Formats: sequence, C-alpha cells, structure tokens
Amino acid sequence: MNFIQTRGNDETRPKAVTFSQAILSPIASFGGLYVPETLPELGEEFLNKHLNSSYKELASDMLSRFEIDIDQSVIDEALALYDKFDDSSNPVPVVKIKDNLYVSELYHGPTRAFKDMALQPFGKILSSVAQKRDENYLILAATSGDTGPAALETFKNQKNIQVVCMYPANGTSDVQRLQMVTESASNLKVIGIKGNFDDAQSALKNLLVSPSFKATLKEKNISLSAANSVNFGRIIFQIVYHIHNYLELVRQNAIEIGEKVYLNVPSGNFGNVLGGYYAMLMGLPVEKLVISSNENNILTRLIQTGIYDIREGNLKLTTSPAMDILKSSNVERVLFGLYGASRTRELMEGLDKEKIYTLSSWELEKLQEIFVADYCSDEEGKEYIKAAFADGYLMDPHTATCFKAYETLSNPKIKSIIYSTAEWTKFSPVIANALTGEVDAKDIIALESISKEAKVEIPVMVKELFNKKIVHNRVIEKEDIEKEILKFL
Repeated sequence: MNFIQTRGNDETRPKAVTFSQAILSPIASFGGLYVPETLPELGEEFLNKHLNSSYKELASDMLSRFEIDIDQSVIDEALALYDKFDDSSNPVPVVKIKDNLYVSELYHGPTRAFKDMALQPFGKILSSVAQKRDENYLILAATSGDTGPAALETFKNQKNIQVVCMYPANGTSDVQRLQMVTESASNLKVIGIKGNFDDAQSALKNLLVSPSFKATLKEKNISLSAANSVNFGRIIFQIVYHIHNYLELVRQNAIEIGEKVYLNVPSGNFGNVLGGYYAMLMGLPVEKLVISSNENNILTRLIQTGIYDIREGNLKLTTSPAMDILKSSNVERVLFGLYGASRTRELMEGLDKEKIYTLSSWELEKLQEIFVADYCSDEEGKEYIKAAFADGYLMDPHTATCFKAYETLSNPKIKSIIYSTAEWTKFSPVIANALTGEVDAKDIIALESISKEAKVEIPVMVKELFNKKIVHNRVIEKEDIEKEILKFL
C-alpha cells in the first residue's frame, strides 16, 4: 500500500511513498501529512474471523491488509511487546459500567497511558527499519504528558536512534514529568520548555521542515523523524484497539456483529479518535464518533459550528492536561478524507496564517455525519469521577470528560465505548480532590490517599519514580530548542 499527501504534491517529493518511507519522514509536501492511498475493507467476514483471536492475531492480520513493507518477523517482534502489559492475553480490557456503557482501558502498558498501545510496537518497527537501512535517526517528540514517557520507553537503548522529547515545564503531572526526567539511557534527551504543548508541537513541526536544521543533521549523518501522531506509524496501531473493543462487546454478548456502537474518545491532538475514524471507514459498525473535550473546547466548536478559531490563543491549564491543546494535528487527515487535498491545503494554510478557518455548510454537514462533540469543565469532571467511584469504578480526569458527552449525546439504546487513556496514578491530585476533598496535594501524598480510599495498590513502576535520580533538569525558552538539541547531538 502506498501513502499520499494531505495537501497535495509540491513536485519535490514522490507523489506516493511506502509505509517505511512515510514513518521515517512523516512531514509531507507543503507541511502536510501522509495518509493511506486506499483503505482495506474489514467487513463482517473479518470481524467473524477474529471473534476468538488474540489481540496480537487481530493486529497482525489488520497490518497484513495494509500490505506495509515491513518484514513479518519484525511485525511479530513488535506485537510481542504487548506481552509486557498487565495481562498478556488481554492488553486492553473492556469493562462494563452500565447496561449500555463500557470502558476500554488502554493504560495497562509500561508507562500507564494509552500511548503505549501504539508506541511500543511502532518504536520497534522504526528502529528495525533504521538498522536495516544502516541509517541514524533523530526522533523528535512533543508531549502534553503521555507521548513523552511512552516514546522514551520504547526507544531507550535502541541502536541507530536518538530521541529528543520536549514537554511544557508546568503542563504535566508530577508522575508524567518524573517518567521523563528520570530516564537515564544515553540516547535520550528530555527538555522542559517555558510554554505550552502547542509551543512544543510547533517547534517540532518547524524543525521537521527546517532546511538548515536538516542540513546540520546531514553533516552528522543523521536523518529526522517524529514520534508524535503526525507519524502514521502511530495511527496504524491505534486503529487496532477500536476493532478489538467492538469484538469484546460481541464476546460479552452486549451486541451482535453488525450492530452499531458509539466510540466516545477524549480528544486533544485527535490521533486516538482518528484511529476510530479509519476503523469506521474500513467497515467497523459505528453510529457516531463522539469527541469529548475539556475546557479547551476547540474541537467541540469545530464540530458544532464548522469554525476552527485559535486567534485568541488562550490555552487553559485544566485538570485533564493531556488534552490542553489548541492546534490538533490529526484533524487535517479527516479534512483530507472528506474534502480532498486542495481544500485541505487551503484550510490549513488559513489556520497557519490567519489562525482560523471556516467550513462551508456542506462541509460541516459532511463532518457532522460522522462526529458529534461536547466538552466537560474541570468541576463537572470531578463530579463524574466521584459518581463513578461511588459505583465502584476508579478513573482519571480525561476519561471523566467522556461521561459528560455520554449523557448529552448518546442514544441509550445504542452501546457506548468510552476510551480510558490513562491510569488513575498519572493524575492523582485531581482524583484525590474529587474523592476526599484534599487540595494541592503532591502526587505522592495523593497516590497514598487514593490507594487507601480505593483499597488499590500503587503500581511499583510508579512508586519507584519518586526515588529515582533526576537526569534531565534543563528548562529553556522555546527559541533555544534547536541550539539545545544540537548541543545534545
């Protein structure tokens, strides 16, 4: 399968590339992204075939339908990394909350967040491709809290790979920050920046297309790639769990094959729900994709009004910080799928230059055929956390945003799958405040408080963070990022 470009071709690049080319150099012509030229069809025959398959078997067959140019032995090694999850036989448990509500727990990997689902196998594949080509790669990652730890975990000590991870210095939880700054592998560099996630992501994208930066790397015999969801190598693995979740509901006798469901996804950079969008296009029976936002409700406004407006640029720091994003990279791939390359380029250039674009009434209608959206305030989120705990379920504040959209947007006759993107341990002060009322508790105090209240153990890998040595303590101005990276190299 070939991959084409969301903003069209600038005549300096091939019109279509292979999967390995797309993941090694993820930014396309005019600053666009790569998308599959076609999608495989995965209808009821595919679903029936995998009703009793393991997660790895399902993933392997889906990847084979994409006909990616990666050796099967490498794919097998990559998928074997799911064996390191809490339950190797079921890395993604789907838990029933109510008769028509289920939660997909995507956080049972090594860094306790959903990014492990894609970055564990993706890291292995990208490293293998680099070694096979005998090339050295610098992997850039910008994180709002979860991509960073997952990227560092998957790439540490990998041959032919160096990683620079940028995070907003005051925009993550203590646990997320400690997961990054205590990583000691020599091929990793973690940089705190004085700014927000959008600043980190903009720096990443600018470096990926910077001729001078690339020329400097070339002198060092280093090529450039990215671990963010701008890289389709991330997205392809995020399609799998949407299919798995559907099959889990069939296995639990909640639905029959062919019955439609809601996929309700907490959304910031739009990569998670994009996997559901592609699964839907490939034949997964989906009623609607439900976008759940926090108070940075830029995506809700887009889907409700057709206007993407970031002119004020007032990013709010919320209790669900992984979604504190104004410029969602992966919306572009949906624009391309609905309106084509020419219109996508026009819209994205409008956003880059004027910080706004407006869909026509016809375009908005097309968008609303697939997506609905609502947003949840911090206080509402804490109320949902408290109510769910009273019913026996402990969840993080990102998952809580989905409960608001479940109430306001779902037909109770149709089953809903909510996506839980992080374990409670990653955002313990917010949860402790919701459950016990304690305010401004440090993460370690809040973890112990919740552990006692909920009668659950704090995972060892989280406990150990508070005693590990801080290796990366640099916090810099965003203008100094390139200089800091070159110093590391």
